Amino acid sequence: MNAFGKMFRRGAALACLLLPFWVHAQANPQDGPGRERGMITMHDAGPATLPTGIRIVRDVAYGSDPRQRFDVYAPAHADRAPVILLVHGGGWRRGDKAMRSVIEGKVARWVPRGFIVISTDYRMRPDTAPLRQAQDVARALALAQRRAVEWGADASGFILMGHSAGAHLVALLTAEPALARAQGAQPWLGTVALDSGSLDVVQTMRARHFPLFDQAFGADPADWLAASPYQQMHGRIVPFLAVCSRRRRGSCAQADAFVARAQSFGSRASVLPEDLSHRDINRELGLPSDYTARVEAFLGSLDQTVARLLDEHARRLSSLPVVISR
Repeated sequence: MNAFGKMFRRGAALACLLLPFWVHAQANPQDGPGRERGMITMHDAGPATLPTGIRIVRDVAYGSDPRQRFDVYAPAHADRAPVILLVHGGGWRRGDKAMRSVIEGKVARWVPRGFIVISTDYRMRPDTAPLRQAQDVARALALAQRRAVEWGADASGFILMGHSAGAHLVALLTAEPALARAQGAQPWLGTVALDSGSLDVVQTMRARHFPLFDQAFGADPADWLAASPYQQMHGRIVPFLAVCSRRRRGSCAQADAFVARAQSFGSRASVLPEDLSHRDINRELGLPSDYTARVEAFLGSLDQTVARLLDEHARRLSSLPVVISR
């Protein structure tokens, strides 16, 4: 065998040795929106496993762009059901409304309890800046509210929930609701931000940061200011829950500052620190856990119907007979 052949064999052997580690690295990127490759991981491969018997309406258009679409997941016989509007993450440049990490646990948890879950896409970078992305989310909200009766939803019973970049977008709309009103949206009950990519864009951009923030927010401080939830908050906001990862540097500090500013205006706002990775804060919400229970406690505090649906399900579970295996 010549020298080239020996080198090829050694290279192939090394590749086989390293392949499992490479796959693991793709499936388990380092925490934080700067490391997530748009939140598209092995966990998102394949379609989500969803409850049987629910009504699914896909690709409802709220604009002319192919990305301006949302999916509706509803109980078969919904009647004035509250709505959780999900906004996916992905570094403001990737992601999809149908990713398993976005919908699977949340639809399986809340639709059987009588909620409607809507998951929306929005236009992406490099073509669409975050401020315009927030306007897309507002347009989706406005259309969903107008058409709520078609799916058995309560137009006044919407809750915004986003993760990572999506959490930044719902936080921006919450901080400056005029952005939502300008797109025709009506007030909503409250907002849950799941480990926001940034709540203070000005601070993020002035500190050491990942390149994706430059790609998202550009180099103009005026653009940072316009897209920053912290700086755009000028008055009382709807109830707000900021879930933050203790494992991601700066996440809880920004959440604390945002919530303190909201409270200074008389808003009901709180921080929920979790010892979970940035990715797991999204994909584990809806699984039976203290984390899910704490988020649901916030949801139940927003509206009597929301609280009733959560309580009724809990009572049904507590009334089931206990089977002891021997």
